[in-house]
Amino acid sequence: MITISEEILDLSHLTPQAQIWARLPADERIKKMRSERWIGYTKANQALKSLEDLFTWPTKQRMQNMLIIGPTNNGKSMIIEKFRRQHIPKPSEDGGTEIIPVVVMQMPSDPSISRFYTMLLFAMNSPMDKRMRVSELEILALNIMKQTKVSMLIIDELHNVLAGSTSIRNEFLNLLRFLGNVLRIPIIGVGTEDAYRVIRSDDQLENRFSPFILPRWKDDDEFMSLLESFAASFPLRKPSELYSNEIAQYILARTEGTIGEVSTFLISAAITAVETGEEAINSKVLSLTDYDSPTARRQKFEREMI
Repeated sequence: MITISEEILDLSHLTPQAQIWARLPADERIKKMRSERWIGYTKANQALKSLEDLFTWPTKQRMQNMLIIGPTNNGKSMIIEKFRRQHIPKPSEDGGTEIIPVVVMQMPSDPSISRFYTMLLFAMNSPMDKRMRVSELEILALNIMKQTKVSMLIIDELHNVLAGSTSIRNEFLNLLRFLGNVLRIPIIGVGTEDAYRVIRSDDQLENRFSPFILPRWKDDDEFMSLLESFAASFPLRKPSELYSNEIAQYILARTEGTIGEVSTFLISAAITAVETGEEAINSKVLSLTDYDSPTARRQKFEREMI
């Protein structure tokens, strides 16, 4: 039940959805804060548009590919998950099979061709026999991709290829060329700067993969807009002070400029704001928030290991 004091709350600083959540009890609001949220900042929207352009590109012998590059925890996986959800699987017209427009898989941490095809089949929920040879896994994966009319293959953590030997890396470069030629669909690589090193080592692939860079955030209007979007999405009953240059610089320094860390810090701060009764993210709340930067976490780990 909504109390009289809750009814007269001015929640105009929040998005319509966050206004509804702001009237919930504290424990339910905290649960909402911890849930996944999409913040559509400029670079993310540009990446989604580029992906959509490739997705709708007419089939040709050599399709253009894309390489999404950025630091760890800087929103790459969130972007591809958002895109995947925009193209969810659906039954075929005759109901005989499932249409999978976009397949998202992870490059194995210990790369091998057999593990690659196993992960690809796993991403398509395909049953397989563990005793199958590489050639059999390959034929099965390609047949299923054609049957389910896959229009785009996204390979996350592409930089994991570097964990393999030189011969393994060369095998994967050949594999990427092979898949592009056989499937004639756009292939999207996602990873850190090391993923670009993988692609650059092959002239043919470098020409096919257009890099899209997600750099670390810096102190500018775009970062201020990002903070304002976060503030509007948290069901706090008072306006937060993230528009302050001083606070923005403090958040940027603490999080080391990646959106994943910004999100983690601000979610923790929003929860602190509820628990302390402040109901807004301000300097006091930020100072009380239990959060360690990536560097601080590494240093703490190294001290504890001594």
